[in-house]
Amino acid sequence: MILRVIRHWFDPEQERTVGHRPDYRYSLANERTFLAWVRTGLALLGGGLAVAGFLPRLRVTHLREAIAVVLLVLGGAIGLHAVDHWARSERAMRLDQPLPPSRLPAVLALTLALGALALIIIIAVAGMR
Repeated sequence: MILRVIRHWFDPEQERTVGHRPDYRYSLANERTFLAWVRTGLALLGGGLAVAGFLPRLRVTHLREAIAVVLLVLGGAIGLHAVDHWARSERAMRLDQPLPPSRLPAVLALTLALGALALIIIIAVAGMR
């Protein structure tokens, strides 16, 4: 199953034989969405590297490393999601099916909000000392 999904990522020519060709504007919009997700993933990867390399050690043990790892994992997950969503959307457009839903925007937003809240609490507690 997973190998078949990954094969679709690397063989767009095979997708072009399924269904009918959609209006090119939709394919280009799908590609722009893919590139926006890739930029988001790259930004999170860069943020993770910046945290790991430049953030001074925090009083909470391994907090800096945990923040960096979370950002790096999110960045990698978004990259994988981007290509998978792009391929599934192209296929759905060719078959006149509804576009595939995505929970990643909600997961990303909640993760970032919880991370920000955790950092605010840590900063507040550290300021009280």
